[in-house]
Amino acid sequence: MRMNKKERQRLLMETIKENPFITDEELADRYSVSVQTVRLDRLELSIPELRERIKSVAEKRFSDEIRALPLDEVIGEVIDINLDKNAISILDIKKEHVFKRNGIARGHHLFAQANSLAVAVINDELALTAKANILFSRSVRENERVVAKAIVLNSGTPGGRTIVEVNSFVGPEMVFKGEFEMFRSNLEKDEDE
Repeated sequence: MRMNKKERQRLLMETIKENPFITDEELADRYSVSVQTVRLDRLELSIPELRERIKSVAEKRFSDEIRALPLDEVIGEVIDINLDKNAISILDIKKEHVFKRNGIARGHHLFAQANSLAVAVINDELALTAKANILFSRSVRENERVVAKAIVLNSGTPGGRTIVEVNSFVGPEMVFKGEFEMFRSNLEKDEDE
């Protein structure tokens, strides 16, 4: 049984409010309508597209928290962060991220997403990558979504460095793994005191 437009739009608004990261495709499946219908409903209701919703949520939640670099310099969209603990970002692979001849994402985009997330998760004014050990486990293609998850393995000790592990996934499949050794300015201050 098809629901009327008014009811569908009410449910659409509620669903997006509960989960701002839901895609138009997922909404179309949920309400048994076309993706185009979802897009038209969103336009009528003045609900921005997914990318803008993610950016808005991230700016509201994290812009005051991230210290090591501005939120807009993180590659991908930060969707969760707990400084010196963990963070998550997403990167939708688009035409500008891939090689034209085969549609495979250039590795530096995956590295940049992981590396910038490793910097962002550090609770310090200055965090720089001193060393990285990385592994690409499979190719990523255009239109795939890469979810990077950073975990701070140690938050640093005087004379030491902070180690951040970042694992990136497309769906359940790991596509990238990196261990980043991070220099942070407050460790040097602690050591001098």
